[in-house]
Amino acid sequence: MEKPSSKTKELEFGGRFGTFMLIFLLPATVLYLLLMCKQDDPSLMNFPPPLPTIESLWEAKVFGVFLLWFFFQALFYLLPIGKVSWLVAIGSSWIINLWVRLKGGLSAAFSMVLSIYLYIRSLKAPEEDLAPGGNSGYLVYDFFTGHELNPRIGSFDLKYFCELRPGLIGWVVINLAMLLAEMKIHNQSMPSLSMILVNSFQLLYVVDALWNEEAVLTTMDIIHDGFGFMLAFGDLVWVPFVYSLQAFYLVGHPIAISWPVAAAITILNCIGYYIFRSANSQKNNFRRNPADPKLSYLKVIPTATGKGLLVTGWWGFVRHPNYLGDIIMALAWSLPCGFNHILPYFYVIYFICLLVHREARDEHHCKKKYGLAWERYCQRVPYRIFPYIY
Repeated sequence: MEKPSSKTKELEFGGRFGTFMLIFLLPATVLYLLLMCKQDDPSLMNFPPPLPTIESLWEAKVFGVFLLWFFFQALFYLLPIGKVSWLVAIGSSWIINLWVRLKGGLSAAFSMVLSIYLYIRSLKAPEEDLAPGGNSGYLVYDFFTGHELNPRIGSFDLKYFCELRPGLIGWVVINLAMLLAEMKIHNQSMPSLSMILVNSFQLLYVVDALWNEEAVLTTMDIIHDGFGFMLAFGDLVWVPFVYSLQAFYLVGHPIAISWPVAAAITILNCIGYYIFRSANSQKNNFRRNPADPKLSYLKVIPTATGKGLLVTGWWGFVRHPNYLGDIIMALAWSLPCGFNHILPYFYVIYFICLLVHREARDEHHCKKKYGLAWERYCQRVPYRIFPYIY
């Protein structure tokens, strides 16, 4: 863990004004994307889409079911049966009415209430528990980025739980609901090939994340970012409702693809997944035990912190090979939706922007942390995400 500084001096995300605007812009973006998917013509020229009534966004009974979903996942998180718990959670989620999970407005309301709770409790947190990037002293900025690093209720780590469980599993459930909706609306005996590809690719991604969930402990979200509105909204609303956009789009805009095209898209996804998984495994295995004889072929640049920077293997190819694999997979998820509209490609466009921004944040933090060793590493590995593109 990074040792928190007394005050956050370098503000990110546009500072106080930028974070204030993002608190409103992020929910508006989710609402806009979901409304556009329901339009017969979801083109950018068809703006704005008809807005829903307040009554359609709020229903106490549905909100109660959403709370049941959240605490249901928390129960399985606490079970001392390791990776079996989330498998049971995915299978048992069918007990809950899948369709009410699609009430994104209620998820947004819950994430806002949770964010307010997190900020209020952080005001009493000791200095050493505050986030390095969320201790500016500005209310809106700290509320957005997260004031407390890893808030816990007893031994229950709120950020670690929300980072993977309810949002990722909710993403799978929504995708499955969209698959069933497509079959029902179009009177199909089985889902379309496009829908099968989207569900399969994204299910693989979620299962991989949950199976390797301990790897999240080395990410920027856990180490540096506090748990505030940014992560609460991202985990509980943005991930399940925006990441399932391709499946939602295919329900109202079915796309027929041939088996050769499906095979080509599958190969592309497999390439991306192989890069993503092998790069992450290489890094995580090295961090867990740098002295492992199986990793003796890896070369490193020593740093003043005692850690080594990998300069061979995937991490000698580009500085963020896992991001490269992520982007390739994101493209594969969008291709089954065809090329009639740009809407299903929002995810891959957004994801490239997100990873480029995150890469810049990584660069900044690593330069401060490793100093001259990081400069040597950059000279040895000049390419950031894409090979031969700085």
